[in-house]
Amino acid sequence: MKSMRWLLFLVAAICLAAAPQAASRNGRKTTPAASSLVDINTATAAQLETLPGIGKAYAPKIIAGRPYRAKNDLVVRKIIPASVYSGIKDRIIAKQPKR
Repeated sequence: MKSMRWLLFLVAAICLAAAPQAASRNGRKTTPAASSLVDINTATAAQLETLPGIGKAYAPKIIAGRPYRAKNDLVVRKIIPASVYSGIKDRIIAKQPKR
């Protein structure tokens, strides 16, 4: 009887340990928390440069083109190429000022 309980405990522990790994492989994209997103309307050049593909050339262009109504304005207004945008779109946000 003790060995049966031990076996059930072991199986449960293995299932719980595998659950987070299975959740990350289910095909869903995980998005960063809102607090970790870079706001393209208020970020400094240094903050923008931390994004992949955004360097010393694109950061000033992003700042000069403010304000943005939506994050895809970066492509619509030809501030950055679509290929760069696809690499950062899940890491940015375009917050609107409070009225």
